[in-house]
Amino acid sequence: MVKLDELNTLPAADLRPLLLACADVPAWVETVLAGRPYADSDELESVADRAARAFTPADVDRAMAAHPRIGERAKGTGAEAAWSRGEQAAVSRDTDTERALADGNRAYEDRFGRVFLICATGLSGEEILKSLGSRLEHDDATEQAVVADELRKIALLRLRKVLD
Repeated sequence: MVKLDELNTLPAADLRPLLLACADVPAWVETVLAGRPYADSDELESVADRAARAFTPADVDRAMAAHPRIGERAKGTGAEAAWSRGEQAAVSRDTDTERALADGNRAYEDRFGRVFLICATGLSGEEILKSLGSRLEHDDATEQAVVADELRKIALLRLRKVLD
């Protein structure tokens, strides 16, 4: 999408939508923008990672609104939808897996009141189902921390895609 030197020099208004597609968390985006110029991608990732580790529950709730249920295909033509489809590409589309994911999503939403979020890149449907099952046993505080960390992983993964 952009090279590091472009990321360092693009007007904030042009870069902000790409960063919001990584994580719809305005404070995170502003921290990443404020850290420019970056000497290299490692410095960028370090700043982004530190900022993501500070996600608040409100930040997580806001960002979660942009994520489809695991096993569902994101709609739209923007970067965020395309990235989501790619991140879930390894999830099996067979009927049994789709049914199990739908049932698991419902159980998770009933238990925690939000969609199940996992950094799905490279994970099979079986691996996702196993994680979903174990996370249903978490208390609310533990699960909130896990969700924030999964969102952090997704944000960093997508930020790397911005630099591809």
